[in-house]
Amino acid sequence: MSRFRFVEAHTSTHRVKRLCDLAGVSRSGFYAWRSRPMSARALANEAVLVEIVDIHTRSRGTYGAPRIEGQLRRRGFCVNHKRVAALMARNGLAGVTNRRKRRRGDDAKVALAPDLIERDFTASGPDQRWVADITEFDCSDGRLYLAGIMDLYSRRIVGWSIGPRRPAELVVDALVSALVRRQPDAGVIHHGDHGSQYTSMAFSDTAVDHDVVLSFGGVGSCYDNAAMEAFWSTLKRELAHIHQTRKWAARDQLRAALFDYIEVFYNRARHQARLGHLTPADYEAATEAA
Repeated sequence: MSRFRFVEAHTSTHRVKRLCDLAGVSRSGFYAWRSRPMSARALANEAVLVEIVDIHTRSRGTYGAPRIEGQLRRRGFCVNHKRVAALMARNGLAGVTNRRKRRRGDDAKVALAPDLIERDFTASGPDQRWVADITEFDCSDGRLYLAGIMDLYSRRIVGWSIGPRRPAELVVDALVSALVRRQPDAGVIHHGDHGSQYTSMAFSDTAVDHDVVLSFGGVGSCYDNAAMEAFWSTLKRELAHIHQTRKWAARDQLRAALFDYIEVFYNRARHQARLGHLTPADYEAATEAA
């Protein structure tokens, strides 16, 4: 995902100027990019995606990429199965398989990368080891999903993304957000679970393109990602206390509350005993000063 696309994806919740500053691009450049016509490849993908959605819907959600590719060819579309699979993954579409699995998408992805954290949720410096996960919230107008990335050195949330669904793009956006903000050296470890979002082609390609080393905990083990699970628990408990609600009236209200909690309160104002009663931002500043 380009930096301009990252800005465009978040314009509904944040000001363009702030997003451009965060992504390191100019506003004029962003508006020029957005006004350009779509490329021939992008237009072709849009046309193919319309057909894919129609075929997938008519199959009652049972067709996977191979059968959808066959139906596309019958409709006169000459497409590669990898292209079909990528378009389906990006848009949260999947078929029904009779392969044995513990969690969706685990069969071929269990050995994608080893566990490089091994429940040691510490780091000797910033941007060496990141942990990531997805959580969800119930709102009166539907669910809202939050993908987050935490730096184990300062426990700072360095990247996050929110949306009404949880396709691979949700975790890709969180990773791009962290990369743009932190500009880590090559080799930063990204530790997550075996969810289909983190084992997707879109996420893996983004990680490889930016020299991010992937790490995965055991299948179905919350303890292998305990630091992130603990953060979710803290966030939900304190958010409910601050706003005196556990069921949000609207997703837009929750979006604003999450931005305030993560960026204003947790990262910059909430002190942590494990950090010597400093905030994550102050702890990193003290490290730089030393």
